[in-house]
Parts: sequence; C-alpha cells; structure tokens
Amino acid sequence: MRRGGIRIQYNSPVVLSFAILSFGVLLLDRFTGGRSTHMLFSVYRSSFRDLGTYPRFVLHVLGHKNYSHYIGNMMMILVVGPPLEERYGSRPLFWAMFITALVSGMVHWLFFPGSALLGASGIVFMMIVMSSLAGMRDGCIPLTLILVMVLYIGGEVVNGVTLADNVSQLTHIIGGLCGAFLGMNMRR
Repeated sequence: MRRGGIRIQYNSPVVLSFAILSFGVLLLDRFTGGRSTHMLFSVYRSSFRDLGTYPRFVLHVLGHKNYSHYIGNMMMILVVGPPLEERYGSRPLFWAMFITALVSGMVHWLFFPGSALLGASGIVFMMIVMSSLAGMRDGCIPLTLILVMVLYIGGEVVNGVTLADNVSQLTHIIGGLCGAFLGMNMRR
C-alpha cells in the first residue's frame, strides 16, 4: 500500500525539457533586450565563417518572439508530444525534432536571406502529422492523416500565397512533410 500524497512525474522528458528550455530562452531574451535571441535562437542569412550560423540552424526552434508566440506553440507540443514520446520513445522523438529544426533552418537560411526565423511551429506541425500516422495499421493510410495533410498543409499553402503576416508557412509545410517522412520511417 502506498502512503503519501500525489507525486508529480516528469512523464515526457524530451517534450518537457523542450518547453522548459524554450521558456528559459524567452526569459533570456527579455534580460538581454533580444540580443541572445538574435545571436543564437533565430536563423537568418549569415556567413559560414560566423560560428553562430551552425547552431542557429537548429536552435531557432527554442526562440520565440513573445509570450503569446511561446504559449501558442507550447500548448500544442505539450498536448501532442507526450503520446508521441510514449509511442516512439524519447530518443527517436528527439531526433525527429532535431531533423525538423535542421531542415527548416537550412531551408530558411537558403531561400529567405532577408528575414529571420524563430519559433517551434515546424515542430508543432511535425508532431501533428506524426500523431496522425500513429494509428496506421496493416499498410492502410489513416483518413485522419489525409485530412490533417489537406487541412493543415493545404491551409498553409493557401495562407502562404494569400497572406503577408510574418508567419513562415513554409516552415509549417516543412514540419508537416518531416512529420510524414519521419513518422513513416519510425513506424518501421
């Protein structure tokens, strides 16, 4: 018989650590007047001789413009991420997040030299698509995956063409495509 009260469990180490690190980066941004986010936690065109270029390819997912931006991403990650981490494991989910960050960072660096990218929305879209794949059985494509791809990715394509809103729809699309590719491969 267990005695005592309720215990708090660190049930999803990758997801929780990501959320905590991102919050720490947001606080650091406030203390440095945005300099830390510019130097390390956003990706933008810079020289390959600048040693900060390389970590920014991945670390941009930890940076957020403000608390609202942070909360919007973290709420989805904290809802969708733990079941993925339970299903696939911490290490594979970490690498899926890393690869998504790297691919979206490099694409942004290459194709958008005049702007900076920060935030975890690519990770959010990767997780959304991966969660839709989690129910795949016997080689059948889940209808939920098709609907997610059409609604989320299709919506981002439309928004990318019709809106000028400082939101990187391409990052959302890349995140979704990474989620589909990585989720299919992780199932094997």
